[in-house]
Amino acid sequence: MIRRLLSRPTGVFAVVVLGLLVVLAAVSLVWTPQDPFRADPFHQWEGPSAAHWFGTDAAGRDIASYLLAGTRTTVLVAVGAGVIASVVGIVLTAIGSLTARWVREGTAVLLDILVAFPTLLTAMLLTAVFGGSLGVVIVSVGLSFGVTIARVARGEIRRIARSDYVTAARASGVGGGGVLFRHLVPNAAPLFTVQLSLAMATAVLAEAGLSYLGYGAGSDTASWGNLLSDLQTYIGVHPWSATWPGAAIALVVAALSLLGDAIRDATDPRLTTNDRTAGGDRRSDPATTTPGVTA
Repeated sequence: MIRRLLSRPTGVFAVVVLGLLVVLAAVSLVWTPQDPFRADPFHQWEGPSAAHWFGTDAAGRDIASYLLAGTRTTVLVAVGAGVIASVVGIVLTAIGSLTARWVREGTAVLLDILVAFPTLLTAMLLTAVFGGSLGVVIVSVGLSFGVTIARVARGEIRRIARSDYVTAARASGVGGGGVLFRHLVPNAAPLFTVQLSLAMATAVLAEAGLSYLGYGAGSDTASWGNLLSDLQTYIGVHPWSATWPGAAIALVVAALSLLGDAIRDATDPRLTTNDRTAGGDRRSDPATTTPGVTA
């Protein structure tokens, strides 16, 4: 699958961008060009230079250093929300597939109700109740998108549950947990992976949006949303300054979304079959088969 994923331009783009994000987040743990929180009133609104790669803001902070430190928040939010969404999605999927009929039907109705609430709205409600913090953002986005994953995967899981090999596994004495982790989850993994990439993209966007509104990461945490909120006040005077955090957010969200599309394409049996057909099966091509020799 990895080879097919990297054979697509969107897959290469997504892997390169996300790989670079992880590397920068790791580097920021031990080094940044300057202290990202150090204000320097004598160097306000400086343009890009060797000393300040992306310039400085109204407080004289180095924008490049703050962006680099903010990659840690972005990675933490994406991975944390993705893990929570995966666990919630798998648990709800198991409840909706392996339990008694009345429980399955009740779970289906509950999922239909919960999925009607947008992820960002749910995050805003929870942050309004429990206060704005990075942990609340991660949990709220993870829970909200976990419901979406379970809702989307329900039909696929039910189809797999009716397959012959699952029926044979049940007949041989395999329990519900074994059926779930040996057959249902592995066969639905492509769908879960695509939804997981979308959950991570939504988490990054939600954190930036909530931080921009003052409900996300605190002022003591480097966040691209916080930086964008600080710079947007002066966007009419210094439009270049807000370009950097906005472009970083858009690039990461696009990479995560395109990664989901590339994974879907790489794991779709119809597309992979077409790829093999387009590439040509040399063993069945008369022009490349030596007479008298069989493959």
